[in-house]
Amino acid sequence: MSFNGMRILSLESRRAAEMATLIRNRQGDPFVAPSMREAPLASNDEAFQFAERLFAGEFDMMILLTGVGTRALQKVLATRHPEGAFVDALRKLAVVARGPKPLAVLREWNVPAAATVPEPNTWRELLAAIENRPEKRLAVQEYGKTNPELIAGLQARGADVTTVRIYQWELPEDLGPLRQAVHKVAAGELDAVMFTTSIQVAHLFRIGAEEGLELLPALQKMRIFSIGPTTTETLEEFGLKATLEPTHPKMGFLVKEAAESV
Repeated sequence: MSFNGMRILSLESRRAAEMATLIRNRQGDPFVAPSMREAPLASNDEAFQFAERLFAGEFDMMILLTGVGTRALQKVLATRHPEGAFVDALRKLAVVARGPKPLAVLREWNVPAAATVPEPNTWRELLAAIENRPEKRLAVQEYGKTNPELIAGLQARGADVTTVRIYQWELPEDLGPLRQAVHKVAAGELDAVMFTTSIQVAHLFRIGAEEGLELLPALQKMRIFSIGPTTTETLEEFGLKATLEPTHPKMGFLVKEAAESV
């Protein structure tokens, strides 16, 4: 199965070249416009305040949402505390890994996971995975933006929730490709778009607005391939419906199954 020359927009940033190759291998014509970058917060005061409470024994559970964020938190805390202090503290808590990447970090650090979250690793699966847990003093390592549904769900169970954010998603430093992309979308020069994270949706519309373009009508005529439920929910918030979600929320499955659906 192939894309048969379909013109496909990819907004992938960190793995942009890999995504382009995957699309070409399926006879697609990729236009890659990196749409985001991970940027350290200007101040890490929130993380250091969390650390003081963590080391004082004020938490029962730590929920780790991303592997990148988990490592970043350890590195930030190591600038002010002993290198292994964070990892030692985690061993005294019930630690929850949202998906395979934070779980891999825990295994590397020899920290047991009290619970793991199955695919597609959304806030719904996370809440279900810890539904019967007794812990009420929770810390949540965030991944660029707050997940209000997760926080509200935890608080509805009587939990005291502290969020810890180390980095945020920003627009890429070079906006040239993304500006070209929104003009191509508006002009009907693309057949499909692949979203591999929800932030890409917001950034695409943000640049469209800056360029004075109304993207929604054009996007509604395109095939929209979404990596998974969280991204699909964001698309729906912007008035879009995903054409396809892969059976597993991974780039390879997304491209393969998108090509098979054409």
